[in-house]
Parts: sequence; C-alpha cells; structure tokens
Amino acid sequence: MEQERLMRKRQAQAVAHNGAVLTRRENGFAGAGPSLSAGTDETAAVKRAVSGPPAAGADARAGSGAAVPAITAAVPPRDEPLVFVTRGSLIENIHRGRICAVSADDGKVLAAVGDPEAPAFLRSTAKPVQALGALLAGAAEAFGLDSRHVALMCASHRGTAAQMEALEEMLRRAGLDEGQLAMHPDSPLDEEAKIAWIREGGKKRRLYHQCAGKHLGMLAWCRLRGWPPEGYTRPGHPAQTETLARVAAWAGVPPEAVVSAVDGCGLPTFAVPLRGIALAYGRLACPEAAPEGEAEAARRAAEAMNRHPGLVEGPGRLASVLLEDPNLVAKSGAQGVFAVGLRRQRVGAAIVVSDGAESALPAAVRAVLVRFGAWTRELEERFVRLFPDVIASAAGEPAGRRMTAFEG
Repeated sequence: MEQERLMRKRQAQAVAHNGAVLTRRENGFAGAGPSLSAGTDETAAVKRAVSGPPAAGADARAGSGAAVPAITAAVPPRDEPLVFVTRGSLIENIHRGRICAVSADDGKVLAAVGDPEAPAFLRSTAKPVQALGALLAGAAEAFGLDSRHVALMCASHRGTAAQMEALEEMLRRAGLDEGQLAMHPDSPLDEEAKIAWIREGGKKRRLYHQCAGKHLGMLAWCRLRGWPPEGYTRPGHPAQTETLARVAAWAGVPPEAVVSAVDGCGLPTFAVPLRGIALAYGRLACPEAAPEGEAEAARRAAEAMNRHPGLVEGPGRLASVLLEDPNLVAKSGAQGVFAVGLRRQRVGAAIVVSDGAESALPAAVRAVLVRFGAWTRELEERFVRLFPDVIASAAGEPAGRRMTAFEG
C-alpha cells in the first residue's frame, strides 16, 4: 500500500510539473486535460517575429564561417505532453509536442494538441511537394522515369540495394553526374546495406545520402527547364523560389508567411503553421483538393509512394509501414516531424515531437489513426511486431511501456 501511495504521489507531481493529465485512454479520447480535440480560440495564432533566409550570396555550407541567424521567435510554441515512457512503476520520460488534424477539403482544424498555428519545419515531410515541380514540368516523361524513381524523389532512402539501383538509373536517364549533387559523400543508413558496403570497401558516395532522390529530381527539373545546375540549392535559384511558393500554396498560407532555413542536405527547408503541414498531407491523400493544376502530379507522387513503400524510407521505418496501407500517405522528417494523410476520412495530420525523439511517433500516430477511424487489424499486427508499446530488456523481460499522454 505504501508503494502504491508513493507511486500516486509521484505521478501527481509529474502531472503538476508538466501541466497535463498523463492518462492513456484505450477506448476513445473523452476527458479533461490536454486533448486531441476540436480547435478552439485557445489555439489562436500568437504573432511571432521570425528570421528569414540567409542573406543573398551568403555561403551556408558548413565550415564557411557564415553567420547563423539569431533566434527571434517571441515565444516558443505551446506544446503538450504527447507520449510518456514508464520504467517499473515510474514515469521515466515525457515527450512533449504538438498534433494537428485538419479537413483535406477546407483546412478546418478537426483536432489538436498544443498550438496548431505555431510554425514547424517540414524537413523531409516536404519531399512529395518538392517533387511536384519536376513532375509538373514533365521530367518523368522526358527522362523515362517510372514510379520507382518518383517514389525516390519523395524519399529519405536508407541505401538498400533496390534504392541504389533506382538512384543509379535516375542518374543515367537524366544525364546527370553524381558530382553535381550538393551534399557531401555519405554511407548507407540501413544496417544490412552498411555491412555489405563495408565488405565491398566502404567508399562513400553522394548517392548514399538519404536525400539523393530529391536532389536528382531537382537537377532533372533544372536540366529540363534550362536552369543552371550550379547553385540549385540556393534560396534565390528559380527551382527554390518556385518550390517555396508551392509549399506555401499547399500549406494554405501566403509565401511571405513561410520561414526558410537550411536543411540538413543543403536545400532550403520551410516552416509553416503545423496545420499547414497537416493540410498539405490531406491534399496529397485527396489530390482533387490540391492547388489548381497540381492534382494529377500529386496523385502520381502519392501513388508512387504507396506502390513502393520500401523505397520511400526502408525496412521497419514508420512511414514505410504506413504506406503499405492504401488508405494512407505518410512521411517522416528530421527532428520528430511526421505527417500522414487519410484518404477515406479526407483528413491530414501532422505531429512534431519537441525533443525530436522518433521513438515517440508510433504511439502518437496510432492515437491519431484510431481517433479518425483509420486504424486496422493489419496495422495493429505490424505495430505489435515493429513498434511494441511494451519496452523489453535485453534479456526479454518487460521493463516499461510507451503510452500516449493526452486525451481528446
């Protein structure tokens, strides 16, 4: 009894400290505390002064000595506990963040945890939208690119044999040179691919970078449009000015509201309100709701992702697992960003984990899919196998559990 009393006391202290009721609801989301609930006036936008892209001509490459813009956001985004991790009888970790789900048709916020108006960088969730420029320009037809290559334009690949084979084909068919890729040479991320790579001598290549497919798509687009490949990653390059305008349109915000920064691969990355990321994925899932003239290209990109889920990320990756379900289109981004579109439900959802922990995403994604009636027996079986709630020790003993920390 004393142990139970202490456990309740510590849990109450954790709740008070984090301003949240950390209670898992297995059947529904009704209750008090942080909730995956309909948006209200409480989630109205807070005006923020945010920094823009680097000055024209500034060298953003690592080691160049270029200044990093100062943080000028007035306040950090209002986040809430999303997932907590137990060990024994105690809460060991709390992953905070934000969730927003919107209608694919009108962008109305249907449910939210935390502030849906605060900005979040799309990171690699932007890739399907970034691929549209090449598709709209006819690069696939001009260079004989099939659905595998389109999937890789939208991908964060892991360097598997199938991914590398398709990337090599893209390089040849588009008449590109690997040295044109802006990023530094890299090694495979997939464990089996890395073992094979080491056995073969371990030579790094630009094609091994997880964003190589996106870059090849952009270079093919530049070649088709007659734009210079030099500087294709710079904010002022025609490919990037057009891409920024496209991201803004898909997110339902004016271009001047988009915040630009440098992504890990060297291309610009864009921040929009979290609801804008959700809207973009609702439109990818339901391309008839896409911005004017872009429905067919969006359908082509999303269908390629579903046709080749293993190419989009890789074995055991959350997005690839979800893409096996024809009802869903999904993609992860660095630093805990994830987006998913639900076709039958005509809903888009976006999640950002404030501490960037990917381990928190499966539980949060599951809660969203359950909330909107998109959870299936097949998904349950895959999640039990790949993303179990129970945390086991190396000896196979149950040690703790991951649980959603919000209600709705």
